[in-house]
Amino acid sequence: MSKDHLTLADFQRHIRDRYYATDSARGAPATFLWFVEEVGELATALHKAQGTATPAVMAKAKGGNLAEEFADVLAWLCTLANITGVDLADAVRDKYLESGGPEGHK
Repeated sequence: MSKDHLTLADFQRHIRDRYYATDSARGAPATFLWFVEEVGELATALHKAQGTATPAVMAKAKGGNLAEEFADVLAWLCTLANITGVDLADAVRDKYLESGGPEGHK
């Protein structure tokens, strides 16, 4: 995995290689709870960063590291995808790129 070029598939594979044994033993329901906790931490970081002037400032806002919280959410999403057999790159490609994508986020 190159530090200069990281794909979603590379990252999902990295998460699988590093954590799959533990994650699959925990199972999808318990893993989903961890994912939701990380989404909550992202929500808190976004709230703390609210009102900062630029995206760059917002990402490093006092009281939390927004970029780290986004990374955590993505890692736990990859974990859920791994233990349920979903290839995220294929899913994104199929839903958003090849089909033209949905009309909006719902």
